[in-house]
Formats: sequence, C-alpha cells, structure tokens
Amino acid sequence: LKARVAEVIDITGIGYEQNKKIGSLSKGYKQRVGLAQALVHNPSVLILDEPTSGLDPNQIVEIRSLIEQIGREKTVMLSTHIMQEVEAICQNIIIIDKGDIVANGSTKEIASLALDSKMVTVEFAEVPSADIVDQLRMFGRIVKHEGAVFTINSADNVDIRPKLFNFAVANGLSIVQLQEHEAHLESV
Repeated sequence: LKARVAEVIDITGIGYEQNKKIGSLSKGYKQRVGLAQALVHNPSVLILDEPTSGLDPNQIVEIRSLIEQIGREKTVMLSTHIMQEVEAICQNIIIIDKGDIVANGSTKEIASLALDSKMVTVEFAEVPSADIVDQLRMFGRIVKHEGAVFTINSADNVDIRPKLFNFAVANGLSIVQLQEHEAHLESV
C-alpha cells in the first residue's frame, strides 16, 4: 500500500505538499488530493464531477493535463456543464437532458451537430400565453425561456426568423428582438 500511495503522490503531483494538512492547501491541490484518494485503490473507472470548478487558469490547465494522463490508462467520466472542459479533455461525449440521451458521439461528431443547427432569440413585448409557448415548439427546441424571451434551437439549419415573424403577426404579438446566434457545443 505504501508503494501505491507513493505512486499516486507522484502521478498527482502533490509531493511538495504531501506533509501539509488538506485544509491549508490551495483549491487546486485539494482537487489533486481528491484525485489521489480516488486513484489509490487503482479503480478501472473514475467518475469526476466538475473537476476544475473554482480553479484559477493555471490550475485548470494542470488538472486537465492530469485527467488526460489518467485517461490514457483508465476510463474517466466527467459530469460537467462546462463545454470548454469537455472540448479540452474528452474524446467521447454523451449529453443527457432531463434523463434522456440527446447526443452521443466523438467530440467532432457532437460539434458537427452544433453546426447543423441555428439558434434564434425572440423577445416579445409581453409574456405570451401558455398556448403560444406550446406553439413556439413547432419552430424547434426551446433552449431557454425567461418571461417574454425565448431561445429556440432549429435543428434543421433553417433560418426560422421569417416564420417566427409571421407567427407573431398572425397571433397579434409584438416582437421587441429577433436575433440569430451561431450555434456552439453548448447548444447541442
């Protein structure tokens, strides 16, 4: 066990701090100690939840590098909503929305899904009725909804702004803003 502890201390780079109490360590070193604790029993699968949350930029780079190194020998699963994290570390991605798998593939495949969709934000002068909100779903998936502002993902790569405008006119709605956005991995 002592040999394994020494090996994990070396892998995680906590040798300089190994004799300090955890409470006195920086957040980055606390993350490393957590990884060391998880690795000491040599698991084949490692599940990490938001591994770089709250770290400074240098610590983020170091922890990502450490995760990549560990991933060469073990299956590492990340639970995160930070897509930059996913793009920087992951080889395969599974995106789960409300318990359903909505995307599954390599980083490149998932990124291509973002390229095949358009995001539109529409802001109405007044908060629309629940019936109108239901009808908005015919234009695509409502990604974000705050009051009278809706962000809609059109998965078929069609500019839905003219259709939304005509819908608003037909339903007596006034549009304050209608803006198209470039889709990113976050939109998938």
